Amino acid sequence: MKAFPFIIACFLSYISYSQLIEVKPESLGMSSKRLEKITELSKVYINDFNIPGIVTIVSRKGKIVYFNAFGKRNILDETELLKDDLFRIYSMTKPVTAVAIMQLYEQGKFKLNDAVSKFLPELEDLKVLDEEGKLIDTSVTMKMHHLLTHTAGFSYGFSDDPVDIQYANADLFLSENLEDFINRVAKLPLKFQPGTRRQYSIAVDLTGLIIERLSGQSLDKYFSENIFKPLGMKDTFFQVPKSKRDRFLTRYKYDIKNKYPIEYPKIPRQAMSDFIDVSLFSGGGGLVSTAMDYMIFAESLRNGGIYNGQRILSSKTIKFMTKNHLESVINPLQGGDMSFLKKSNSDGLGWGIGFGLVTNSVKKGIVGSDGEYYWQGPSSIFWVDPVEDIVVVSMIQIMNAPFNRRSDIKIATYQAIEDSYER
Repeated sequence: MKAFPFIIACFLSYISYSQLIEVKPESLGMSSKRLEKITELSKVYINDFNIPGIVTIVSRKGKIVYFNAFGKRNILDETELLKDDLFRIYSMTKPVTAVAIMQLYEQGKFKLNDAVSKFLPELEDLKVLDEEGKLIDTSVTMKMHHLLTHTAGFSYGFSDDPVDIQYANADLFLSENLEDFINRVAKLPLKFQPGTRRQYSIAVDLTGLIIERLSGQSLDKYFSENIFKPLGMKDTFFQVPKSKRDRFLTRYKYDIKNKYPIEYPKIPRQAMSDFIDVSLFSGGGGLVSTAMDYMIFAESLRNGGIYNGQRILSSKTIKFMTKNHLESVINPLQGGDMSFLKKSNSDGLGWGIGFGLVTNSVKKGIVGSDGEYYWQGPSSIFWVDPVEDIVVVSMIQIMNAPFNRRSDIKIATYQAIEDSYER
């Protein structure tokens, strides 16, 4: 009889940390009928925009209330898209990298006020290209906090300004590995003084190299051992295993003129293009995953850093990461450019460590909750709503989609709530 309380305790522990299961939406205050709006929306994307297929999952309080796949795997055949097909998740890799670096933060491996050059000495002598085209010294030390909030001065090379042109010419994502990557970055100028602006950038790829140096492991092994295996994410990786390549979807981009997707050309050995022969592990965009695997990752965040009994971060660390950090790193007293902060405040948005934030849903102008955190790639989106205890993951495999999918799916999701937890 003494063993009975122990058995009960084990059972309760199992219930508390059980894996995601599907339940009737009504049991969690949502309408099955109204959730079909997501189904209708998916069919519109497929029929009206010729999108091959889409997978969407919605969970509430750790239970799945909607999970469907629609369409085809490939526009050239009629093979049905499956729920466990593999998607390139691109920039939704960034939150995974943020979790990894903050695991090392929890271990005392670095502090946010540490100079980036302490871990990446190759970047110690970086210059800033000013508006007159002159290279000038940095006026402040680039800190880890800058790097983790995209305020360090780096860019991505997406525009035609002088710095971005140099980024494009450097072919950063044809680097052999992260060591080659940083050697190329070290020859480029910064776009602005650290801590004066926010610019979406390669900062997360550089963070990946810091993870490698602090942990003594390659980024793929670190992710696998410290995030994917503990959480049971069996279908998330930088390089698609041979045994799973039949589930790896074709990548498309949308031809707006002809209103039709066209296959995106593959560039051998380029990160985020070649997922078969990978040596450059891009922490900014290099992962492949399934909708369910990413839901597991997102659910671990919603649940305070724990999933299925495995803790990957402290709940306090996650709350810290999902606060708005911009006002602490863009300092007007240092000559900072506050224009982004003003724009963000007027738009109801902010930026944490690894996540975009909704700071004011009314100003944002889309139904939701203050405190949501999210990110997206060209073909995948997710968000966590701590107020409503909702997580949404939605994936397609097409670049340059001609619609605002996050806004559409948010409306379709929230209109299905019958019992709001907001007070």
